[in-house]
Amino acid sequence: MVGITSYGGYIPRYRLNRGTVFGAMGWFNPVTIAVAQGEKSVANYDEDSITMAVAAGLDALNGIAREKIDGVYMASTTLPYKERSCAGIAASAMDLRDNIRFADFAEAVKSGTTASLAALDAVKAGEAENIMVLASDHRMGRMGSMVEQFYGDGAACLVMGNKDVIAEFKGSYSVSYDFVDHFRSDDAPFDRTWEERWIRDMGYSKIIPEALKGLLEKTKVKAEDIAKVVYPCYFGRDHAKLGTKLGIKPEAIHGNMHAETGDTGAAHPLVMMASALADAKPGDKIIMASFGSGSDALLFEVTDNIKKLKGIKGIKNCLANRADLAPYEKYAVFRKLIPMELGIRGEDQAFTAFSTLWRNRRAVMGLVGTKCKDCDTPQFPPQRICVNPDCGSIDQMEDYRFSDKEGTIFSYTGDMLSFSFDPPQIYGIVRFKGGGRLWTDFTDCKLEDVKVGQKVKLSFRRKYYDDKRGIHGYFWKAVPVTEN
Repeated sequence: MVGITSYGGYIPRYRLNRGTVFGAMGWFNPVTIAVAQGEKSVANYDEDSITMAVAAGLDALNGIAREKIDGVYMASTTLPYKERSCAGIAASAMDLRDNIRFADFAEAVKSGTTASLAALDAVKAGEAENIMVLASDHRMGRMGSMVEQFYGDGAACLVMGNKDVIAEFKGSYSVSYDFVDHFRSDDAPFDRTWEERWIRDMGYSKIIPEALKGLLEKTKVKAEDIAKVVYPCYFGRDHAKLGTKLGIKPEAIHGNMHAETGDTGAAHPLVMMASALADAKPGDKIIMASFGSGSDALLFEVTDNIKKLKGIKGIKNCLANRADLAPYEKYAVFRKLIPMELGIRGEDQAFTAFSTLWRNRRAVMGLVGTKCKDCDTPQFPPQRICVNPDCGSIDQMEDYRFSDKEGTIFSYTGDMLSFSFDPPQIYGIVRFKGGGRLWTDFTDCKLEDVKVGQKVKLSFRRKYYDDKRGIHGYFWKAVPVTEN
């Protein structure tokens, strides 16, 4: 049996109310009031497609030994590198084996489902037992545009495998068209879209039903037997019609999540699939379909194994963990939509020595330190000589991963002198359960919410961006845990 063995999701903590967007830019384009309902998810200033994908991937790894992952496929239209595998960066952050395959699927919004099909093909062919599919996007719309209201940020992960399958893959149907509803050229930061009515009538209303109908006929499954179908369409009133005109029950059509997150691009079908799996029951037939340069439609049937899957945070918990992002100008600064005076400290550029990064890649990317075999003292960064004054053993170390360990705040500082896009800069020392301490930055928090002794989790984030050399630098930051 081949199919989904685990899933994970990640929605950034920040939400931007669309009324806030309209209040700031509605004077320029009043028609955007038509879609200014609900809120959109917004990546923090230190998040991008890679960091969100890693968060979703780690969520999916609950209960799965990392050694069992044979590959990572990453889908996105907003990968930070054009020549450097972003799937490779994500694999390093998750501290996966070196002898795996990874690949990036890019430049099409349906790349998430395309990567899923490629992963299923690899597993069916016997080339791998578990392939992790990461899909993540944080697209930008021009200020005052319709897509600024439509687009949201998020990521999801589906692990495709052949053991302990929670949703068996039953078949797929794809249609491919060079249908240009929007595009972004090589040197452009923003999407350029075509007329909305044409996109709705000739795009969503034709292509998605064609893929769904083809899938139902190919698999010989009746529309009324579908328990849940997920597909994107940011035109709210038309979204449900796409499925119901094929005979799918209205209650089986998953919402388009416009009010909660917005359209998360290549990740959106997988984000909705992860949301649907959280409430799925054995025997449910679920369709996941995409839109963009055509459509892929995949049919899964949920198995009894879904009852055994525990510890997944998923989309629902991410939606509950939210904070308002306001004013609009703060969002604009996070996205670098408007220039800002950074000052001398902000203009300082960190230099990345890739040779040093290579030698220390497991420590920097995977937060892997060492533990003394003689006294069991964990320590970061990795050491040859044990830091325990009562031990001092030499070369008696084994690897020790800190990124998945529980930690608490030992001390912290709010620094208004250091530059931050979200001042004050908060940093301090995290003390891990089981031993070991880490000096690091804190993120996704306000200074007044940080307390000594508070639990934290570690999150892979962008540490800096060297715009002179085009280098994105990553490390792990601490996120104080709050009760939902």
